[in-house]
Amino acid sequence: MTVSARSLLDLLRPRSSGSDSSQFERGMQAYENRQYLEALRLWRLASRAGNPEADYRIGLLYAKNEGVIGNIPDAVAWYERAALHGHVDAQFQLGLIHFHGFQAALGPNRPEMWRQSTAARLGDKATNLHDLVFPNGIGVPRDLDAAFLWMSLAAEAGKADAQALLGDMYANGQGCTKDHAVALRWYEAAAEQKAAAGEFALGDVYYQGRGVAVDLAQAAIWYHKAAAQGHVRAQVALAFMCLKGTGLPENVEEAARLFQSAAAHDDAIALYNIALLRLSGKGVAKDLDKAETALRKAARKDYLPAIQALAEFYALGTAAEPDLREAAYWYEKAAERGDAQAQFLTGRFYATGTGVPPSIRQAAKWFERAAESGHATAAHNIAVFYLNGNGVTRDVATAIKWFERASEGGISAAGVQLGRLYSAGNGVPRDQARAAEWLSKAANANGGDADAKTAYAVFLIQQEPSEAGLVQARTLLTDAAEAGHSAAAFQLGGLHMGRSGGAVDLPAAVQWFKRAASAGHVEAQHTLALLYSDPNSSLKDPQAAAGWIVKAADGGSAAAQFKLAVMYCTGQGVEQDLVQGVKWYEAAARQGHTTAQYNLAVMLGRGQGCDADPAKAAEWFAAAAQQGMAEAQLAIGDALRAGNGVAQDRDQALRWYRQAAQQNNEGALRRLEAMGESVG
Repeated sequence: MTVSARSLLDLLRPRSSGSDSSQFERGMQAYENRQYLEALRLWRLASRAGNPEADYRIGLLYAKNEGVIGNIPDAVAWYERAALHGHVDAQFQLGLIHFHGFQAALGPNRPEMWRQSTAARLGDKATNLHDLVFPNGIGVPRDLDAAFLWMSLAAEAGKADAQALLGDMYANGQGCTKDHAVALRWYEAAAEQKAAAGEFALGDVYYQGRGVAVDLAQAAIWYHKAAAQGHVRAQVALAFMCLKGTGLPENVEEAARLFQSAAAHDDAIALYNIALLRLSGKGVAKDLDKAETALRKAARKDYLPAIQALAEFYALGTAAEPDLREAAYWYEKAAERGDAQAQFLTGRFYATGTGVPPSIRQAAKWFERAAESGHATAAHNIAVFYLNGNGVTRDVATAIKWFERASEGGISAAGVQLGRLYSAGNGVPRDQARAAEWLSKAANANGGDADAKTAYAVFLIQQEPSEAGLVQARTLLTDAAEAGHSAAAFQLGGLHMGRSGGAVDLPAAVQWFKRAASAGHVEAQHTLALLYSDPNSSLKDPQAAAGWIVKAADGGSAAAQFKLAVMYCTGQGVEQDLVQGVKWYEAAARQGHTTAQYNLAVMLGRGQGCDADPAKAAEWFAAAAQQGMAEAQLAIGDALRAGNGVAQDRDQALRWYRQAAQQNNEGALRRLEAMGESVG
């Protein structure tokens, strides 16, 4: 719309009084009977006779998609005809359209759908047809200058809704210079006509102190007037004042009533807040089902607080058992809206397969997004992913970047990781000074994390420490151990055993090992078992040794599992039980313990403690042989040579004999000699 304010005012002249009002009235009757095409025909006649109301009504047909292909630009053309001759409602509609702008939407009987279908059928030839059918186009760009012009005309003519909106434009400087005083005058003009929008706006003016002194009591009066007329935003504003006791006496029951009234109009904020009140039973009867329904309605309107609350509702199982599928779905919705905590939780869901199919790539994506939003734990997680190449391409430099961010966010484990990376030179130049810096920082951060203190102490011990270094390490480990850190207690036990040159204090070592072992530290359990089983030790106690070796074996120590198997097979410290021996040999063998693999194969081959199984025996001989055990290489060679449990294969047998012979295994040397083969 390019008409200037001055030329527009010049055009606002009364039209000829010779308009045919009968044609217009007949058009109204046709419209009421839903005979839209007939109404259009009659109104066109009335328009030609100079009736601006007919112009406005034709504009409404195009706006409402009644009897014509709905198209806002066509409606604008007819509104302008009416508006230029003083039709106030047409001026207001033009103000609204230019204020918001309009882009054609897809849908049945919509111009954009029609354009797409004709373009698909006619190709380039469709362009001329489009221009012919929609000469005014199919969209209206936002134009605040035009909006201000039309809204001003409607407001000056006394239309209350236009006065309220014009007040908003002055208040926000939209299409005009910001002027709170002028905005106030227009709000007051609208309120004088009891327009709810004006009353609500006046409530905001006094609540926020826009151009006037803050006056909460006055704000409440105006909000109440608008709320009484059903103005949803006014009901919500007044509800918050009642809920918080702001400018009004606190009244949770009235807040609940107002929120419920606004929620009936599907206002997202009201739905969310009445849901919270129903969850707690404050001001309204506690009703988890109604609360869930309200949260879902608000969440479907993309209201982030409701999405977050609904995710937590399902995660915690507020109404019933936790529903992790629903929780994961809504947390991901919140994550998509940029909520850092939801992004982190979504990453964790994908990492663990909780409520969603497991996906390391998706976990990495969400951890990184959360880290980019400043979530420190997520930064640590994505750093680990980059370090190990989980879900992303391995990139140590990026891992270090995220570990540093996590450390800055207070995650001491990130500092520990950085210290270990620089100490070992894992993907970065080895730098003991930087390693010490990061480990020291982690150990001293936030009063000191036990794991970080232990890591720093171990670093000091491994660096050929001075007496001062050992003292510092012992202090760090003692602090961590006293806080219940079993790894620190185990390290202290090692120091008291004389590691790194410290004084030997066996009773003190045992006490620390026991503290660690009692907390489930497997290495400490195994160490105690060895100490109590040493025949040359003053601590010798076969029963205690057996008890600790069983705990270490149950805890997954392959060495302890192997030792326990030997004990069961020989009856040392326990009652002899070959079945238990086979069980524990297999447990250790599956963890890669070479001798356990060999011994298990021997027992399977002989049927000791189990049914004889030459095929399985051959598998375990092969496993131990691949780890370089000469006896196993000889045994698998024998099995291949004889076809015992495996297909006979002389060449493969020779290969294994040669490998064993290279370790000077006499049996392998003899077999090669007997077969007329050389070692090389």
